[in-house]
Amino acid sequence: MTEPNSVDAYAPRQIAQRVETAGIAKANLATMPTLVLGVLAGAFIALGAVLYEVVITNSGLGFGPERLLGGMAFSLGLILVIVGGAELFTGNNLIVFAWSDGKITAGALLRNWALVYLGNFVGASALSVAVHLSGIHGFADGAVAATAMRVAEAKVALAPMEAFVRGVLCNVLVCLAVWLCFAARSVVSKIFAIIFPVSAFVALGFEHSVANMYLIPAGWFAGSELITLSGYGANLFMVTIGNIVGGGLLVAMVYWLVYGKDGKTG
Repeated sequence: MTEPNSVDAYAPRQIAQRVETAGIAKANLATMPTLVLGVLAGAFIALGAVLYEVVITNSGLGFGPERLLGGMAFSLGLILVIVGGAELFTGNNLIVFAWSDGKITAGALLRNWALVYLGNFVGASALSVAVHLSGIHGFADGAVAATAMRVAEAKVALAPMEAFVRGVLCNVLVCLAVWLCFAARSVVSKIFAIIFPVSAFVALGFEHSVANMYLIPAGWFAGSELITLSGYGANLFMVTIGNIVGGGLLVAMVYWLVYGKDGKTG
C-alpha cells in the first residue's frame, strides 16, 4: 500500500526513529564490512577533497565565491558516502542517539567508531598516495600542488583551541546534513540536503577529521616542508575530539532530549 504523502519529507520525529534504527544496525555490523565500508568512506571524502583543491586553484572568483564553489565541489564526498553507502566516522557520531536511548552499549558504539575511524584513515591516506602518483598536483603548472600545500599548512598552523572549535562547528553541519538525509525520500533530495550544509562548513573554514586525513598528507606529498608528523597528529587529535562533541553532543544528544527518551521514538 502506498504510504500517505509519500513524496513529502519525513517529519522530525520520524527522522529520529530512522536515525536510531540506522545507529543500531551500524553498531551491530560485522567487523569486516564495517572496516571495508570505512575505507570506502575515507576514499570518497578524499575524492571530494581532491576536487575541492582543483576547483579553487586559480579560480579568480574572490574570497567568498571561491570558498563557496569549493564547498560545493567537496560535497561530492558525502554524496558518495550517503548515496553509495559507506561508513563515515563523523556521520556515525549520530549513533550517540541510539546509545542515549539505551538501544546499544557504549562498547558497541566505541567499537564502531574505532573500526570506522581506522578504515577512514586507510582510505583517505591511500588516496593521498594515489593522487601524488597520478600527477594531479602538476596540473596548471604546479598550481594545484601550491594549493594543496597552502591548505595543509593552514591546518597544521591552527592553535589547538581553534582546531577543536572548528571541529565542533564542522560536525554540527555534517551531522545535520546526514540528519536531513534521513528526511529525504529520493536520491535528488538527499543530494540537496547534503550540498548546503557541507558547502557552508567548507566555506566557513571548519575542520573535518576525515578530510584532514587526506588534505594534510596531500600537502606533504606536494612538497611542503612545514608539514610534520607531530603537527599532523596534533591537528587530527583536536579536530577529532571537536567532531565528536559537535556531532555526538550538539546534534545527536540534543535531538535525543527532544525525541528519544521514554519511548518518544517508539
